[in-house]
Amino acid sequence: MEWFTAPGYETGRLVFQRGLAVVYLVAFLGAALQFRALIGERGMSPVSRFTARVPFRRAPSVFHLHCSDRFFAAWAWSGCAVSLALVAGADDLLPLWGAMLLWLLPWLLYLSIVNVGQTWYGFGWESLLLETGFLAVFLGNDEVAPPVVVLLLLRWLLFRVEFGAGLIKMRGDVCWRRLTCLDHHHETQPMPGPLSWFFHHLPTPLHRVEAAANHVTQLVVPFLLFAPQPVATAAAALMIATQAWLILSGNFSWLNWLTIVLAVPVLRLPGDAPGAPGAPLWYEVVVLAAAAPLVFLSRGPVRNMLSRHQSMNRSFDPLRLVNTYGAFGSVSRVRYEVVVEGTADPEPREDAGWREYGFRGKPGDPRRWPRQFAPYHLRLDWMMWFAALSPAYAEPWFGGFVERLLENDRDTLRLLRHCPFPATAPPRYVRARLYRYRYTTWQELRGTGACWQRTYVREFFPPTRLSGGPAPGRDRPAGQRP
Repeated sequence: MEWFTAPGYETGRLVFQRGLAVVYLVAFLGAALQFRALIGERGMSPVSRFTARVPFRRAPSVFHLHCSDRFFAAWAWSGCAVSLALVAGADDLLPLWGAMLLWLLPWLLYLSIVNVGQTWYGFGWESLLLETGFLAVFLGNDEVAPPVVVLLLLRWLLFRVEFGAGLIKMRGDVCWRRLTCLDHHHETQPMPGPLSWFFHHLPTPLHRVEAAANHVTQLVVPFLLFAPQPVATAAAALMIATQAWLILSGNFSWLNWLTIVLAVPVLRLPGDAPGAPGAPLWYEVVVLAAAAPLVFLSRGPVRNMLSRHQSMNRSFDPLRLVNTYGAFGSVSRVRYEVVVEGTADPEPREDAGWREYGFRGKPGDPRRWPRQFAPYHLRLDWMMWFAALSPAYAEPWFGGFVERLLENDRDTLRLLRHCPFPATAPPRYVRARLYRYRYTTWQELRGTGACWQRTYVREFFPPTRLSGGPAPGRDRPAGQRP
């Protein structure tokens, strides 16, 4: 069938595949390095506890069959190895069917991790990676031109990412309609980046332009993805530019990077030329058979986007084949941070020698300038941001986190930037306090060298010791995520 393939998009496919493989690599690397403290055998939310109460049909995963720290580590590092092979172009060295199987491997490996990751993996970009990764299985290699139907499904996915995010903003918070959200967002976003302070201090009129441009990019431009060339290329290029702006202004894991990767197959890039080989019949049958249920499952996201009660991030099937997306349906006007402290003193008095724990990404020491971590995902730091929004987000895991700090648990401390206690002398008490943070002004920055100014608000978690501390909390969904 001549209409089945789209000669002229080979370069876009190549860049897409290599970019997606890099995102997979980052995701598996984060899982391998962080899982023990989060969902390992002695983690805050053990996988074994989850699989004991959630059946396989609701969360398909290999870890229903067997779960141990050693097995999980081997699984995650295997994902890293497969991703590296794809980055190196191993799929183009294989026959078409072998390339499809190779691309299926990281999807299967990461699905098993996400489906047992619980609150630590409840972020929209996890489902986005899986949905994108499943479509990549059917995109082919250099033996065949990219299938039209897969390219259209990738555009449909990019449309939902952008348009869903635009709708949730317009429906969710009046400041988006008034173009005032960016007066606050750069300061209150989950994990500011090294340039976020400067973005926050841009002139107010420029913040209005930012918000208006966001609405155009997310509510108007997505429809142009289905227009003829070169209009579709221009629309995708505008989306890429917008995502680059977001990368500069904050740390949003691999959300922006993956959105850029999704936009690449829309582009007609230099080097693209007609005349690629035709597709074998078996390949056409497999691709069309896979596309049909995806089109059918798309009714869920469409209904969600049309609903007045639009969900921000939601999966409609346990395999996360078709999902709905959105970000920042509401924007906080004030930033709160949970500051965790410990003391070795025998009594947890206010004048005890409390020492502060340092986190890698989230604000803590007012003088420490934010670092760039994205596309790497610091899961504990992100959850600490949610905990500051509401104690309900912290209920499932914060007690377990404190308990592990009291033990100087090695795997937990590896998630932190700084532990103020030596390995052989853990703290006697640990507490958490809630502070209000705001960016300093230009004058304050010059005078103090601090990018943050913080004010004590209230106690978040009382001084606790091992003999009488609260037990790790129950696991339950922690709500929507950006």
